[in-house]
Amino acid sequence: MRRREFIALLGSAAACPMAARAQQPPMPVVGYLSTRSLEDSQYIVAAFRKGLRETGYNEGRNVAIEYSFAEGHHDRLPAMAAELVRGRVNLVVATGGTSSAVAAKPIVPTTMPLLFAMGGDPVKLGLVDGLAHPGGNVTGISFLISEMAAKHAQLLQELAPKATVIGFLVNPNNPNLASATTAASEAADILKHKLVVVNAGTESEFDPAFETLIRERVTALSVQGDPFFTDHRARVAALASRHTLPAIYALREFVDAGGLMSYGTSITEANRQLGIYAGRVLNGAKPAELPVMQSTTFELVINLKVAKALALDVPTSILLRADEVIE
Repeated sequence: MRRREFIALLGSAAACPMAARAQQPPMPVVGYLSTRSLEDSQYIVAAFRKGLRETGYNEGRNVAIEYSFAEGHHDRLPAMAAELVRGRVNLVVATGGTSSAVAAKPIVPTTMPLLFAMGGDPVKLGLVDGLAHPGGNVTGISFLISEMAAKHAQLLQELAPKATVIGFLVNPNNPNLASATTAASEAADILKHKLVVVNAGTESEFDPAFETLIRERVTALSVQGDPFFTDHRARVAALASRHTLPAIYALREFVDAGGLMSYGTSITEANRQLGIYAGRVLNGAKPAELPVMQSTTFELVINLKVAKALALDVPTSILLRADEVIE
């Protein structure tokens, strides 16, 4: 999804970057690469813009943004990153999932800053040399989504103590798959639970995945933090409810879409920080000198309507810790 369509949907008054550069004095251009769809990116883009404004940059006034949305098609990301680079942007930000940063890394020249916001481990993925001293031209914000497995297992045990067979829905195309599965397996072992891992990398695989969960007598479900699942969160939540599976998700968007419970970092806050980093780089900071920031804002959200439909009594221990309770 290109910028012109995005502007039309958002009702933005900002001009097209190419036209703006032709009619106005030159202004810096940010290349915005996202794994997600345009429709699911509006609040994320708003948070990014907010961070930019906090550093003195307002889109259409003194900075232009060239948007590129993959809409869940990970294979398009390298070509989209290359197109942004050819457009002579001043820097590239990669968000909406780990895949965008991984795809952009070999494409973006080392002389051009690359900033990310993602849930994977940037060191293990080879994006940076270290968190404190990233080195090179890459830095950004880590959501810590891959570190949520133990907390999700604990919350599921509190909510459904009789559930001893736990399902883990994963996207086989996610770069964090190995680490996420290992973490979930270790968490299940500690609680002496059986873990059943099922894959869904396309829409047609959702129904078979849930059929496998039921066949394996899974009694509770954890869903990997993944942009593909986020884009299809209403369907995932509906399938969990249809099969009466208490489920926990990494992002609150799932609860808003009818899911039971979520625990994870705030995506809006992380993308605001990404906007701040972009502004700092435009002001002259070097990515190598900006440490990878680990998001520290976590939120627990639970939907009591869904809990009631699943005949679950939500423990007071969870309600007291919840940042938001939907009734």
